[in-house]
Amino acid sequence: MSMIETSDAEGTETISLHQRILSDISEKILSGAWAPGHRIPFEHELSAQYNCSRMTVNKALSQLAKAGLIERRRRSGSFVRRPQSQAAVLEIHDIRIEVEALGLSYRYERVARHKRRSSAEDRALLELGGAGPVLALECRHFAGKRPFAHEQRLINLTAVPEAADEEFLSSAPGPWLIGRVPWSEAEHRIRAVGADTQIAAALDIEPGAPCLVVGRRTWSAEHPVTHVRFTYAAESHTLVARFRPSQG
Repeated sequence: MSMIETSDAEGTETISLHQRILSDISEKILSGAWAPGHRIPFEHELSAQYNCSRMTVNKALSQLAKAGLIERRRRSGSFVRRPQSQAAVLEIHDIRIEVEALGLSYRYERVARHKRRSSAEDRALLELGGAGPVLALECRHFAGKRPFAHEQRLINLTAVPEAADEEFLSSAPGPWLIGRVPWSEAEHRIRAVGADTQIAAALDIEPGAPCLVVGRRTWSAEHPVTHVRFTYAAESHTLVARFRPSQG
């Protein structure tokens, strides 16, 4: 069943108005025109502005609230909040799915790509026994018009030689690797940091702002495949672990 149910001849117009309201408000929030705490116009104001029913407005605002873009307060109205995504700690997830779960459009950007002989730092990050070729990538992931996550990745070209010819201009390296290299083991390390100048510029936040860093290593048949570091603005991302009591 679709999110919007219509049975009259004006159904198509209602859907387009609903999408227009969603798009207009999302753009104002994500562009920074409406900062966190800004009050969204009341339902009757939006209804008059878009010449539509309050039911259509209410559905749009409900979807924005579900996506985490706004907060609805009884008798006070709706207010802008910073969207917050959730990701399972123990899963290898696709950032596109995180963004689309917020109801926002996803965009990927490759910032830098360097193929080189591994340095001592590279070997430590990948846990390589000796020197070899690696591919270093820097990428950004966007939710709407705003940066969502910064990615720094190393790929062991001995384990994945075909990556040496991949530019990663239009597709992110994570899904590409998952589709080609079956991983057998993964490790996650999570920590909080203050944004340095590079991260601050990449995420469009102030230097020193709190960030959540998720570091991951994967192996395939005991061979190191990749090390990746995802950095999120701390207030926009939550990691969730769900588990049961151990038996015995």
